[in-house]
Amino acid sequence: MPETATSVKRGDTKSKILKVATTLFSELGYKGASVRKIASAVGIRESALYNHYKNKEEIFLEVAKGIFSSPFSINEEEIKELALKGKLFLSKFTMQYKMLTFDKANENMFRLLMIELMQNRDLREQFQSEFHEKNIKLLSEGFFIMMQNGLIKSSDPMMISYEFLSTLFYIRLQVTLMRFDALSTNSLATQFEKHVEFFWESIRS
Repeated sequence: MPETATSVKRGDTKSKILKVATTLFSELGYKGASVRKIASAVGIRESALYNHYKNKEEIFLEVAKGIFSSPFSINEEEIKELALKGKLFLSKFTMQYKMLTFDKANENMFRLLMIELMQNRDLREQFQSEFHEKNIKLLSEGFFIMMQNGLIKSSDPMMISYEFLSTLFYIRLQVTLMRFDALSTNSLATQFEKHVEFFWESIRS
């Protein structure tokens, strides 16, 4: 069914709401970014915003989904193809993760989400689903294919995925904490690549 002008406009408005909300949440925090302020910055009435989202929390969770989602958007066939190249699979995943980590537009929201995770159950569930489970599943599939083809030692692919992802997440958190205190993160710039090298040497056949 072709898109109507109305549906396209609704989509544009919804995208603009998310973009503006991301900025306001980053600058003002969850409490400070009211629906009224978001609507005003978008250039629509507050009542019109409710045509797209039922409340501020729904907007916040939608923004969070974009931050938490896997940095590696590939399908089953692409996973298999890339996993057969072994270390390259890990390198490409890590480079996407690194780009997100050093993206300043992404950073403030990541910092806010770390705070809100302790206070919002829906956000915790989304974190588990969008970040943890999807990334672990993707990595596990890649590691399993590598094992089947003798590229790496036989082991529990899910456990290996936990170990690989946890270091990436820790580096990302470390970058956020250092930037919060206005410290240089230059020393961390190569840690992602070093992690791939070290990890690959420990698991390869």
